[in-house]
Amino acid sequence: MHKIVFLDRDSLIATLRPPAFAHDWQDYPATAPDQVLERLRGASIAVTNKVVLRADVIDRLPDLKMVAVAATGTDNVDLAACRARGIAVANIRNYSLVSVPEHCFTLMLALRRNLRAYVADVEAGRWEHSNRFCLLDHPIGDLAGTRLGIVGFGALGRRVAQIGQAFGMQVCTTSRSPVNEPGITELALDELLATSDVISLHLPLSQQTRHMIGARELGLMKPTGLLINTARGGLVDEAALAEALMRRTIGGAGFDVLSQEPPGPDNPLLGLRLPNFILTPHVAWASAGAMQTLADMLVENIEAWESGRPTNVVL
Repeated sequence: MHKIVFLDRDSLIATLRPPAFAHDWQDYPATAPDQVLERLRGASIAVTNKVVLRADVIDRLPDLKMVAVAATGTDNVDLAACRARGIAVANIRNYSLVSVPEHCFTLMLALRRNLRAYVADVEAGRWEHSNRFCLLDHPIGDLAGTRLGIVGFGALGRRVAQIGQAFGMQVCTTSRSPVNEPGITELALDELLATSDVISLHLPLSQQTRHMIGARELGLMKPTGLLINTARGGLVDEAALAEALMRRTIGGAGFDVLSQEPPGPDNPLLGLRLPNFILTPHVAWASAGAMQTLADMLVENIEAWESGRPTNVVL
């Protein structure tokens, strides 16, 4: 009988059906780093969303045979340690093809139309004292006719491109693999940064992509350009971004992710109170529909591995 331990069950608000094989399933709402080893003792399957599984812990869990990641990103799991032990690792893919792109465009539209500034004006009573029927104190831009630059053209990047085209945007991308999509222009990263009105990041965090958007890259952007990040916080140098936003060398940014989550009080983006910056707490993925799809796929991944026909394997 497999012992299955979900280390951070409260990170997934959805119904989890029992796997269709004999098992003992244990849930923990959350797990601190010093609790991981004890809670996984005797477990053959570990389920984690964001709890970190380090090599020194993995090496002390002789019964562990599978890590089921309840997310797409696997940077919280030491893959080299799992590979050395022959531990299978599976993740969840394409569960948020509606939720994340819709959140991207929520951020884009709010920034292009200066929603934060106008809402603040209404709350401050400025509309009531206007000498005309509307307030026109902040510039409003459309998405139609602008260039959308997508960095990373996987399933999410493709979906964002489709929605952008529906808005009437000209879409370009930079990607490791050839794109060959109708109506999509492939550009080098520097040219994409320099010519796009909105830039949206859709790629995983790795040693190669960490801080790929820094002071130099932000300096290439249009002074009206927007940077949208619903992927991973570490892709962007947060101190450089805060500086660019405060100096208004770029038009604005909409972020759903930070380099450390939950963030520490010293994060340079956390204290910004600017109308051209929107920060949401890593919720782009978290619509009710997306979370239930994730939960269903999580159990399917575990069942597929147990049956000897693993799916969505990273290792």
